[in-house]
Amino acid sequence: MNKRTYNILFHLHTVSGIVISVALYVIFFTGSFSFFRDEIANWERGHTVEIPDEIQLNFDETFQHMSTEKNLYGRDIELRHYYNEQNIGVNLGSSKDTLLTKEDAAGSFYYLNTKDASTTDYVSSYTLGEFLYRLHFFAQLPHPFGYYLSGFVAFFFLFALLTGIIVHWDKIISNFYVFRPMTKLKTVWTDAHTALGVIGFPFQFVYAVTGTFFMLKVLLVAPTVLALYDGDDKKLYEDLEYAHPQFEFQNTPLTRPVSINKYVNKVKDKWTNFKVNEVHIFNYGDTGMHVSVSGNLDFKDKINGYGYTIFKVADDSVHSVKDPTKKIQYLDAVKGIFYRLHYGDYGGYGLRIISFILGLIGCFVILSGVLIWLTARNKKNIPLKKRKFNETVVRYYLAICLSLYPITALSFILVQVINPAGMGLLYQFYFIGWLLITIFLVFKKDNYFTNKYTLLSGSLIGLTIPIVNGFCSGNWLWVSYAKDYDQILFIDVFWIIISITGLLILSKINAQQKILENTVD
Repeated sequence: MNKRTYNILFHLHTVSGIVISVALYVIFFTGSFSFFRDEIANWERGHTVEIPDEIQLNFDETFQHMSTEKNLYGRDIELRHYYNEQNIGVNLGSSKDTLLTKEDAAGSFYYLNTKDASTTDYVSSYTLGEFLYRLHFFAQLPHPFGYYLSGFVAFFFLFALLTGIIVHWDKIISNFYVFRPMTKLKTVWTDAHTALGVIGFPFQFVYAVTGTFFMLKVLLVAPTVLALYDGDDKKLYEDLEYAHPQFEFQNTPLTRPVSINKYVNKVKDKWTNFKVNEVHIFNYGDTGMHVSVSGNLDFKDKINGYGYTIFKVADDSVHSVKDPTKKIQYLDAVKGIFYRLHYGDYGGYGLRIISFILGLIGCFVILSGVLIWLTARNKKNIPLKKRKFNETVVRYYLAICLSLYPITALSFILVQVINPAGMGLLYQFYFIGWLLITIFLVFKKDNYFTNKYTLLSGSLIGLTIPIVNGFCSGNWLWVSYAKDYDQILFIDVFWIIISITGLLILSKINAQQKILENTVD
């Protein structure tokens, strides 16, 4: 590579990385916690889920109970298992029965607890796990601006990754094994940035591609809709199998009772280790009623084993089938693999823990890249005014990013002390607390202080999280272990390990700082 090309790629890598650095750090930090979104939600509620990735429910009893509260005739009804929680989503479509009043025919959406049949809406069931999950793609911003922002950040991150790997390609092997902690600060940050960047490159590349796809797919498919579908986006989504089929309402009630359990059991008996995560009823109670039972094979059997069966209730026939055991088509492979790669949910706790660690490594790579940028511009030949400006930029950057750790740990305390905390309180506490910590660190004007005390405070608070959980819920570590509350136990142990690791890193930082001070003296 000639010098001119190298310099162009190097500056493109630097500029693209600096521009998205703060947003990218937030995405990686909160995204790392999002690997355990379900565990955090269950820990907060004191719930446990025995069988993951499947609806555990007596459908017949559920529909019988629902019918006493609302007229179900003529509705499209969907029960869907979104996450590994006790709650499932229930979507009641508007009734097609024209004899009902507008109020009685209106649809609704709510969450149903599969253990005690209690119902909640989205706001009242909001958890810290949901908050962190949605923050990692900026969903708290007005829709769709947050989605687009995270999508473009992912896109430019992909650009920064590719230019970075090209820049370091010639020395990628030799420099990978080089780490010089006793030399000047810029060299230390460069060695760490290069080595960890190479280690995390495959992981970061996958998340840059899949993140761009998920957040910008509306923009990506728009030209296709206009060019090939004459603006008919519904037809496109039908071809992509994102939309349910339509069945005509006959306006003639069925003369016999219907068992949804029967259809679910038929599907589970047909395919071994098939986990039902969605049941969709079309035209409930009408002769045009159809029942769709869909789900996935266990990930141990097949990583992308989506399938469904649609039954015609009037004559108990099978309308259509998608067999998950057969060879998947290209469309299913793309859709399924993208989801599985991004969520990292196909390899159990092991894969998600590795993904969490690689996510935090990504945070460090972003941090070290910004510090390299600062130290490279902290030279005597650069005007004092520019140096002060650069230092101010990095001070704000570090304050915003590093304060995420203590405020996240504090939020875990909040949701146990005030349970349920709810969406409103969680928003106020997290964002106002994050802002106050950031302002304090900015005015402190000491990057070493920012680094040290965010790590110290976050780790000390993290060590108290299992204790607070024990006092507030009674789910002490030994109680959770004895009762097989795996999700609750995992979060408590998770915070203990994170906190101890943080304190060990802090002790190394303090030791390194003393060595540098002695070297200077």
